[in-house]
Amino acid sequence: KSHPDWYGKCKILLYRGSWQEWHLAECKALVPLSPVEMQFKKLSILKHQSQKDPPMFPGDDKREFWERAWERNRNTAELIHNLGFMEYEGVEVFADYSYIFDTFL
Repeated sequence: KSHPDWYGKCKILLYRGSWQEWHLAECKALVPLSPVEMQFKKLSILKHQSQKDPPMFPGDDKREFWERAWERNRNTAELIHNLGFMEYEGVEVFADYSYIFDTFL
């Protein structure tokens, strides 16, 4: 297949929702979040119609969506801090699924 020059630079970084985090071995990007960014994320979740409670598939977890996301980000920040990274309020993790380009395109 012939692809444009920019094609090889494209990445597909996937984010997981509030119930589950990527294992750090699958991690391609860590995005540290400040206290202000964590608050902004909470407000964004609260304003986004698809994230309103109750969640479609809540399982046994009765917390609000933003609470689950907040705790997941805080737990990830603590985990990477324990590995020797700086301390952050929260951390988002992304996994690289760029191989999908070659599989489907």
